[in-house]
Order: sequence, then structure tokens, then C-alpha cells
Amino acid sequence: MTPHAKNVVAQVRAARAILRPVLSSHLPTRVKLGVYKTYIRTRLTYAAPAWYALTYEKSRRALRVQQSLALRTIAGAPRYVRNTTIQRDLRVESLDDFVRRLAASMFARADASNLAHIRDIAPWHARPPDLKRLPRDLLATTQAEDVPPRPEAGGQAPGAA
Repeated sequence: MTPHAKNVVAQVRAARAILRPVLSSHLPTRVKLGVYKTYIRTRLTYAAPAWYALTYEKSRRALRVQQSLALRTIAGAPRYVRNTTIQRDLRVESLDDFVRRLAASMFARADASNLAHIRDIAPWHARPPDLKRLPRDLLATTQAEDVPPRPEAGGQAPGAA
């Protein structure tokens, strides 16, 4: 997944370069955050629940750096201000937390689907012997006893009446 992560970083760099006049302007911070979430974060996290867990920490760090650079430009913060402080002040969750939330939402929708091929798109697996990460490893609970019960093939999704 390293080439994919490098491609994503390159796309985000290009988007940041194009949007730099907007992100560093005197527009309200809310507007600049909207531009960031629309044009930059979507490039960082496109289909991330499927590939983010499969990347090396070095690639994930490069993605987090791109988010931090964009937020630093929005805030107009000097380099000695910590990235966590900027994220807290702008009320933006970290990239890891955002991808984790996306993954939880995607897997919940897939598990609740009435269609068998959607339910089986990312099944729960025991950890592989080579200790590679799986997409569901993004979720906090990956143990078998924490797995929610799956609806029967012909039945309705949980909560459906």
C-alpha cells in the first residue's frame, strides 16, 4: 500500500498548493475548515477503511503530516505550536480517529445489510499467522466475543421492523 499512500500524499500536496491562497486568507475559519474538509480531507480518506490498516506507520505518518500542514495554514499558527493544540483549537479530530470512525460506520452498514455479498465484504477473521493488519483492525473491538450477531441470510437487519 506504500505506492497508494504516496499517491494520496502527492494529490493532497497538489490540492494544498492550489488552495493555499484560500486557506491562508482572511476568510472566517469556519469557511476555511469547510474547504479543508471538502477538498483535502476527502482526498486523504477516500476508501481509507479498506486500505488504511494495511499501510505502514511511515505512510500513515506522511498522511498525518499533510493534515497537520493544512490545519496549520488555516490557523496561521507558527511552527512551534503543537499539531495537537491546533487540532484541539479548530475542533478537528485526528486523521486516525476520523478513519476509525469511517471504518466503524462502513462495517456497521455492511454487517446490517440484507445482501449476503455486502455482509461478507470484510468478514471477521482471526489474526493471520504473519501478523499483518486487516481492515477491521481499525476498529477498537476485534475479538470474536465482541462481534455483533449477524442477521440470518433471509432475515432482516437488526433494528429493522
